[in-house]
Amino acid sequence: MAKSPLIVQAAKIDGQTAQKYLIRALGAAIFLLVAWRVITVGLAEGYPTSFWISQALNGLVLGGVYALVALGYTLVYGILFMINFAHGEVMMIGGIAGFFTLQFALARGWMEGPWLVVVAALLFIMLVGMAASVVIGVALERLAYRPLRQAPRLVPLISAIGASLFLQYSVLLIFGVSPHSYRKPELISGGLRLGDVFISYTGAIIFVTSVLLMLALFFIIQRTKLGRAMRAVAEDRSTASLMGVDVNAVIVVTFVLGSALAGAAGVMLGFHNTVVKFNSGFVPGLKAFTAAVLGGIGNIPGAMFGALVLGLIESMGPSALGIPTEYKDVIAFTLLVLILIFRPSGLFGEVLSEKKA
Repeated sequence: MAKSPLIVQAAKIDGQTAQKYLIRALGAAIFLLVAWRVITVGLAEGYPTSFWISQALNGLVLGGVYALVALGYTLVYGILFMINFAHGEVMMIGGIAGFFTLQFALARGWMEGPWLVVVAALLFIMLVGMAASVVIGVALERLAYRPLRQAPRLVPLISAIGASLFLQYSVLLIFGVSPHSYRKPELISGGLRLGDVFISYTGAIIFVTSVLLMLALFFIIQRTKLGRAMRAVAEDRSTASLMGVDVNAVIVVTFVLGSALAGAAGVMLGFHNTVVKFNSGFVPGLKAFTAAVLGGIGNIPGAMFGALVLGLIESMGPSALGIPTEYKDVIAFTLLVLILIFRPSGLFGEVLSEKKA
């Protein structure tokens, strides 16, 4: 005897509800286990407060870099509904361009002049890095993504992965495998010491600059005509085109904005870590993607918040869990898996049009 459709539907609903409660229970168990481990390690190790403050400051610096790159992911995803996995390499290109511009400035003696000259030279280096990233980002959009705009979702994703590998190995063949070392000018070397807490000048510059750039982007998106056009294209490309919006131009500008932020991150990270090489954008790019997913893909405030949270977790997590710092990457990508399992829409929720969703 065939079962009634109502009975089948009720059984499906009960199964989904049970699965939902099971996932929640599993999430609560993992949270309690992590909390127990953190408390146990904290009591056993007895780290001073200054240690945690220093770790938190390092996390905010990392989070600022991740945020600039994550905004590029979330901007492109919000409009094209694709993940630009070559975005980490766009950041790396900015760092490489910044390195050679720094060598030019050092040869001209700009880095040893009055502080105004040094500041102007640093701004020039960052602008060149941002410009190089913009050129690469726009070229990717025009050559690798625009011809595939009407293709199934998997096709642009494969194209993005191919573009990522192409950029990595192009830089490897042109500039070599050896890392390129940034040389900090005296103006930004060292830092401030507040009691037992040390704040590096480059770290403070990265965090402040990242916040300013993020606020500028948020203002552009929310308060300008260009931002309204971007939001319209993100909502419905066809309708926006009928209303007179140049969709192709808006998409190009989206890549320009995201690439410029990634280039700035590449230059600042080069000064902070003092080295850049052909694959230095791969792992930060993946972590920025993790931050975008953590905050809610397509959600600009979510990307900012998720990046800062990820930076703090990556910086403080190994010490809090009592494991070597080499496992910080494991913590970051484990967090990505957990977010995809327990809250795939992210902490702030995805921002997608109903048509895309």
